[in-house]
Amino acid sequence: MISTQEVPLAFDEAAPSYDAMVALNPGYHAHLATAAEALLEAAPAGRPLALVDLGCGSGASTRALVTAARDADRDVALTGVDASSGMLDEAHAKRWPTGVSFEHGLAQDLAARRSEFGLAGPVDGVLAAYLFRNVGPDERDAVLRDVHDLLAPDGVLVVQEYSVAQSRVADLVWSLVCWLVVIPLSWVTSRQTRLYRYLWRSVRAFDAVQTFVDRLYAAGFVDVEVSTAPGWQRGILHTFRARRAG
Repeated sequence: MISTQEVPLAFDEAAPSYDAMVALNPGYHAHLATAAEALLEAAPAGRPLALVDLGCGSGASTRALVTAARDADRDVALTGVDASSGMLDEAHAKRWPTGVSFEHGLAQDLAARRSEFGLAGPVDGVLAAYLFRNVGPDERDAVLRDVHDLLAPDGVLVVQEYSVAQSRVADLVWSLVCWLVVIPLSWVTSRQTRLYRYLWRSVRAFDAVQTFVDRLYAAGFVDVEVSTAPGWQRGILHTFRARRAG
């Protein structure tokens, strides 16, 4: 059993094989692209954008934001933040355009360390993909408030996350996929299964969709929207988009 304090170490352990592992999920990068496009679509117009990829991992979500910004013809300064030094090593090893940087730290440290992360001023958008499961239930509201405070008026938060608490069918499908596909593949690719066994448990323990929507409103966000992924992940993978009021 992994505690929330041990999660960065589990990601460090899995980091060298992480990109290869997620590449075996045919929808993984497409879903990140959808989340990044949702953020760029709603971001304030008429100026260069300051964006944060909170829980950036090895940089897959960062790449999705870079691509979405390029496709939307928007200039961006983009900061990726992650608690796993191993995952950040993988991110740093990739080639990035000017304006992309990475910082090491917990999402829970955002308020206290924002100046250290180069985020003293407000930002226009925050993407948090597969992050909030890894934030303890008693800390999620505080992190959402910190993200809200970081955003400029009309700034946008997009959260992509697994949630199965609202559906027994979704819970069953998730468990079958994890134990018949994901965990065996993690053993084949790296001989490491700890992170992916934690993945299975953490998704099952995460907020129901409505619970997380309620958290967003309680943190001060408005115009909360939720969509789910197609295919086998329908009702399992969800994208939340919310806005700080102007």
